[in-house]
Amino acid sequence: MRFRGPIVVLLMAASAVGIGWAVAVDNAAIRPMPAQSNSVTATNFTAPNNLVPASKPALPAPEPPSDSALGFMLVQVSEQYQHTSRYPSYSVPLTKDQADAYAGNHYNPIVLPLSNGGEFTVSLEKYRFTRGETLLIVASLSGPMVVGHRMSARLEATAHSERVATTELSAAEGGFMEGVIDSDITPGEYRLIVAATVDGKPLRHVSTLTIEPDLGRFEGIGSVRIQDNDLVIPFEFAAKESGYYALSGQLFNNNQPIAHLTAEHQLTSGHHDIPLKAHGSVLASHEINGPMQLKNLQIRRLPMRPGDRTDFAFGPDDGFEFSPPDLDSLIDEPARDPLSQQRVTLLKNMAGKF
Repeated sequence: MRFRGPIVVLLMAASAVGIGWAVAVDNAAIRPMPAQSNSVTATNFTAPNNLVPASKPALPAPEPPSDSALGFMLVQVSEQYQHTSRYPSYSVPLTKDQADAYAGNHYNPIVLPLSNGGEFTVSLEKYRFTRGETLLIVASLSGPMVVGHRMSARLEATAHSERVATTELSAAEGGFMEGVIDSDITPGEYRLIVAATVDGKPLRHVSTLTIEPDLGRFEGIGSVRIQDNDLVIPFEFAAKESGYYALSGQLFNNNQPIAHLTAEHQLTSGHHDIPLKAHGSVLASHEINGPMQLKNLQIRRLPMRPGDRTDFAFGPDDGFEFSPPDLDSLIDEPARDPLSQQRVTLLKNMAGKF
């Protein structure tokens, strides 16, 4: 198995410090004298009173990095790695900031600024659509010069700019323009081009979206149970096709984030229970009251071979709610990963040599 990120970053940082010092010393010995300029402004030039002989070094060689500084850095990295490795990879703590920053399948409206403070805005419900869903396009034009305009929209395949669907946008409530496009097209990446004509002048607004294959149905949560030091949440998913799938979701209680959960499984077509597990190390420190929620569900079908795309599907916005069993048996005990413990020991031994 591969070392985790902190070890790689540490070794790269230590190598960079050592190499940088060696290069700086070599450069000080072979640094040439600066060439004299062939053009000088007479009014700004003042002859120096103490010229340095060419044979005298211009700058002293830099000091090598302190051994104790490298040792201190190794201690910090080992402590940080020991803290993060106490949680299993399938169940990691989730802070409120992390939960708020999660975008999921959210589309941020793109605003194209116009002259005189005007704006050309296009918005979609999301940016990944399942094949066969209706794409509702909402657009608006604002500004003092916007008078008498019409709009149309089209989808183009990103790979070869082929036009695959078009629609005319019509006026809707609130001063918006809207139209729909059928997404029953080949899955892939597409450009959405909304064209407007304002006072006889053309405008183009370009954004991107993807059409995903129908991976299956998010059916709900099965019988939740305690197993060892884990709360096991079997999630029911009906896969359309066989493949290697990665499921992720975020665990909440009373709208307070608790953990980010992941699981990967080889699935055949049909109904499956994919167990998401919340470890005792992320649950024992929380006061759990009432039902819990599993939100921001996302499943990916991973590529079968190099060059294949990763396919995405998303659960309902409201997520799923369930009543947990008695959690008193779960304890705040670090995950037992022998390899992680070996890494911590190795880092501490390296730090002790400085």
